[in-house]
Amino acid sequence: MRTTLQWVLPVLAIGTLAACDPAEMADKAVRRTAESVVQPVLARELPGPVADAATQCVLDAATPEEMRALARDVGVEAGSQTILNIRNLASRPSATACFAARGVPPLKG
Repeated sequence: MRTTLQWVLPVLAIGTLAACDPAEMADKAVRRTAESVVQPVLARELPGPVADAATQCVLDAATPEEMRALARDVGVEAGSQTILNIRNLASRPSATACFAARGVPPLKG
């Protein structure tokens, strides 16, 4: 039984990976990277779980190009242009509706 599992599990893993869409995987990686840029900016104003919810709302409002632009700031503290971009995304109707649905207060001025 053990020898059967030794070869079945790797075959299943390879089959699962082969079924993944490379573009979808890349989009998810960009989103996770952008999330690591946006969340600390929002955490300056909002407590932990609320900042996490707000981050998802902001990312949902971003176009793929905007998300890639945010992701470029990974590993550095967000500058004034990135902070402005995040605020602009947060003020979009889709983001404000998401904030309301998730109990996130509006961002300060």
